[in-house]
Amino acid sequence: MVVGVVGSILVVGGLALVPLPGPGWLIVIIGLAVLSTEFERAQRLLGFVRTNVRAWERWMARQAWYVQGVVGLLTFAFVAAVVWATLRVFGLPEFVPIEAGRWLVRNLGLSWG
Repeated sequence: MVVGVVGSILVVGGLALVPLPGPGWLIVIIGLAVLSTEFERAQRLLGFVRTNVRAWERWMARQAWYVQGVVGLLTFAFVAAVVWATLRVFGLPEFVPIEAGRWLVRNLGLSWG
């Protein structure tokens, strides 16, 4: 039972972190690995995830450099948009230096938290 609770907390917490920059999906996968020690459905889902992540890695490795670059740029743009939206909603944290904060407020439409 404890394993199920811990695994569930990891999966839910990881899903909450997915839109933010960081290891959201990694935490979800770790949670699935924990759950898979007790539940067959979690084992099947973890197998599905592993298979598809490996397929994605192999597909990306076969692509030309410019396709890899476009995927990298799109990933960067998505992460930058999520960071901007998060800062737009919650404001700049206090640890941001004043001059940098002024530039962000002036040029990116952010505000202080």
